[in-house]
Amino acid sequence: MVSSTNVALPTIAKEFHMGAIMLSWVPMAYILAGAVFLLPFSKIADIYGRKKVFTCGIALFTVSSVLGGLSSTGEMLIVLRAFQGVGSAVTFGTGIALLTSVFPADQRGRVLGLALSAVYVGLSAGPFLGGVLTEQMGWRSIFLLMGPVGATIIAATLWSLKGEWAEAKGERFDVVGSAVYCLALMAFAYGLHLLPQRAGLVFLCIGVGGLVFFARWESEVKDPVLDVVLFLRNRVFALSNAAIFINYGATYAIGFLISLYLQYIKHLGPQASGLIMVSQPVVQALLSPYAGRLSDRVEPQIVASCGMGLTVIGLAAFVLLKADTALWFVVAFLALHGLGFALFSSPNTNAVMGSVEKRHYGVASGIASTMRLMGNSFSVATVMFVFALYIGPDQIITTSQSAFLKSMKIIFAIFALLCFGGIFASLARGKMR
Repeated sequence: MVSSTNVALPTIAKEFHMGAIMLSWVPMAYILAGAVFLLPFSKIADIYGRKKVFTCGIALFTVSSVLGGLSSTGEMLIVLRAFQGVGSAVTFGTGIALLTSVFPADQRGRVLGLALSAVYVGLSAGPFLGGVLTEQMGWRSIFLLMGPVGATIIAATLWSLKGEWAEAKGERFDVVGSAVYCLALMAFAYGLHLLPQRAGLVFLCIGVGGLVFFARWESEVKDPVLDVVLFLRNRVFALSNAAIFINYGATYAIGFLISLYLQYIKHLGPQASGLIMVSQPVVQALLSPYAGRLSDRVEPQIVASCGMGLTVIGLAAFVLLKADTALWFVVAFLALHGLGFALFSSPNTNAVMGSVEKRHYGVASGIASTMRLMGNSFSVATVMFVFALYIGPDQIITTSQSAFLKSMKIIFAIFALLCFGGIFASLARGKMR
């Protein structure tokens, strides 16, 4: 759903006459809703049962996907993408916690590597399938296809996953803290996307103030939705999550930008664009299990930091993109990104989950996923900010090539610098063993 929708964005923009800024809200609504609700639902899963909450998340994602395929306006699609984001938050916030619950510590890296490999197989199939479906059956088929797929996943979960896991059973759910957290995070993320307008700064300040109040509240409440001690006294946990935010903040928009570059600058169709973009997730899918297994034997900080270093090189290379750049150059550095991501993701997730007690697995998984989505949100916000400065509200198809290419170069330069700084955050977390 994520990578195939990126390929379909130009077609969606054309049908609904969406400008560059509004089009950015199609991926953004999904990310923002996911980031806001991940942590509360992860805590709910710890209390009431991870399998139960996981199944509900798949159901919500499936229904909102089908309705998204029936959208009659761009605004309706954006709203349903937000509901998709909530469903994904419920699912991803509990999925990693479920895996960590049922496998021993010495197998955790291998198992998380396989899980992330499955994610990347989906990302690999997305551009190709999304391109074929968009070109042959229209972009709506991407969303409608989730109906039978989601129903199959629900049936498989109920049939084959026996038992329930709720290590925090009996704790009270912190309604006040969760409400403050959701509103503050929403204000902060929305403020990012309003920049450079003055209202953006206002919402950012509201969001920061709300998060400060949330942290103080959580330090005093009996059953917090987020145990702030995890950040204050657990260096590995805190810096591993910082590395997640930085890495995804520097890389999520790659698919969005390269899809637009291939279709608007290189004049390729969705199907051909999807075939080129598949090079990144294919490498990720092939190598993630090995990277996860490697992190069971070698310090995760070393493996993950090497991955971030390769990502910096790939981002710097994309600053050089021009209208006449050869396609092999794009494919090669997308593949390098895939290698960097494989070396970063599963070892870093292994570090996060291995640094907390069992009763915190759901919350730890939720925080890690929240950092990922907030990084994604920052990534898209950066794109929207630069687009607002250099392109404005116009449709990208009516924008000059030079304006789009200049915007893209600036964005990739920002991402490269951010990811370079992230290497030091990754190295500073210290040893786990």
